[in-house]
Amino acid sequence: MVNVQEAEPNGLINRVAEKLESEEATQMPEWAKHVKTGQSRQRRPQQRNWWNLRQASILRKLYINGPVGTERLRTIYGGKKNRGAKPSRTKKASGKIIRTNLQQLEKAGYIEKTKEGRKITPQGRSLLDKTTLETNKKPKTKKNTKKTTKKTTKKKSKEKQEE
Repeated sequence: MVNVQEAEPNGLINRVAEKLESEEATQMPEWAKHVKTGQSRQRRPQQRNWWNLRQASILRKLYINGPVGTERLRTIYGGKKNRGAKPSRTKKASGKIIRTNLQQLEKAGYIEKTKEGRKITPQGRSLLDKTTLETNKKPKTKKNTKKTTKKTTKKKSKEKQEE
């Protein structure tokens, strides 16, 4: 069984974002269509579902890193600001976006607030676990169990030449 940490992150986040899109509690606010995600960005996000992708990513981070606060998430989602000829500096991401995402996920019942920060609830853990299983289901195929080595391939090539 594959868990969230071993699963391929992009596929998992995309699948969870699709599920979050259908929920009313996790819809993108009107103001979010016109904002950048941080000081290090030059433009607003180009993807239509960037809000749900960010929520799914935050949910995954909470699953892996345990109780996490807004400031640590701002650092994780931050980046380097291009300052022209001057050296780049690391800047944090927008706190409003992260805070609003956390509040919406809390309202939906996927996370809860504690003294240490926000942590994932059993409902959120279940969502991620089920989605991980869905993304990693592959049809079972028969694998070639016989290992080929240099010696066996040389023998096979000699046998073909003799025929």
